Amino acid sequence: MLVEGFTRVAAVDCGTNSIRLLVADVNPATGELLELDRRMTIVRLGQGVDRTGRLAPEALERTFAACREYADVIRELGATKVRFVATSASRDAENRDDFVRGVVDILGVEPEVITGDQEAESSFTGATKELKGRDDLARPYLVVDIGGGSTEFVVGEDRVRAARSVDVGCVRMTERHLVQDGKVSDPPTEEQIAAMRADIEAALDLAEETVPLREARTLVGLAGSVTTVSAIAQDLAAYDSERIHHSRISRERVREITERLLRSTHAERAAIPSMHPGRVDVIGAGALVLLAIMERTGAGEVVVSEHDILDGIAWSVA
Repeated sequence: MLVEGFTRVAAVDCGTNSIRLLVADVNPATGELLELDRRMTIVRLGQGVDRTGRLAPEALERTFAACREYADVIRELGATKVRFVATSASRDAENRDDFVRGVVDILGVEPEVITGDQEAESSFTGATKELKGRDDLARPYLVVDIGGGSTEFVVGEDRVRAARSVDVGCVRMTERHLVQDGKVSDPPTEEQIAAMRADIEAALDLAEETVPLREARTLVGLAGSVTTVSAIAQDLAAYDSERIHHSRISRERVREITERLLRSTHAERAAIPSMHPGRVDVIGAGALVLLAIMERTGAGEVVVSEHDILDGIAWSVA
């Protein structure tokens, strides 16, 4: 039953590696968001996009299968407003019209292929709305959303002050640097890791032209690479959103985990209890992006948030 003042909305975020759904009751007047359903499916929409410039047919079909599942959930829960946001992979693809048509056919809404700056603003809103008033987290915040194809950097207090999206993400870095003969190196060589690190550092230079990364007092990390590092840091027996949300991981612990992931084989990473199967091949690159950001900014820890662009999209709908 919908409480007075609330609107039931559905937000879909389709990125390079995963597609996610949030159905929630939102009250713009009071700032409350009551989560009804939150789910994620690894679809690897960005498979090969960096190399071919096109969305692969099998990647589109995986994405459409997830959309059909989400359409059922949205219908069952009775969300009256739906917003579908598509990010890095679909921005880059020549055949994105195929993607748009498929989404419209299944969900009845057109995906909005948003800019990196719009993506950054939604991520910032979703991640920081509930941090306001906490004395233990100094402002300004630096929110980093490490996706599959891109990473968004946003600095702000109550509002966004500066934002930049750069083309460095866990899938893009893996495909660009860690794949040989069609397979991910197992484990990668020192030369591969060094080339990936150089690419990440160049992207940080680019981000720093726009965003004062070193001015931030609190680093807030979003998305699957960061939440998975948190789960590993806490030795969780299974992925546990409640324990991950607002956990705080030191830079030294992030370094230890990154080095471990980059030294490990596919089987060793897959055996980590909290590891989603779809992240096994790309988590090393994602962790390295996080570590490089912490070293560049001097952040002693990262505050991990499960609330991100999805929550920001839900607020925008309401």
